[in-house]
Amino acid sequence: MTYLPASQPLVTGVQLGQLMKSARKRRKLTQAEVAGRLGLSQNRVSYLELHPDELSFKQLLGWCAAVGLELRLSERKPVASANSTEW
Repeated sequence: MTYLPASQPLVTGVQLGQLMKSARKRRKLTQAEVAGRLGLSQNRVSYLELHPDELSFKQLLGWCAAVGLELRLSERKPVASANSTEW
């Protein structure tokens, strides 16, 4: 079983989708169970795991609550690379 570090930076939607799916599986929850907690269909949960960029903020907070994740925001650490993208 894979465990996440206490804090994991997310930079892409793909990373978010992977985190959502792995957290659900660690809790031994099916997509249907998460869907029931969020008031969504199982098909929608499956779709959102593959397309997390389409999650509303409200859905993201609900998903975190359903699978035991905590959402935190912090300032990004400076990147030494000259090719870094500013926000």
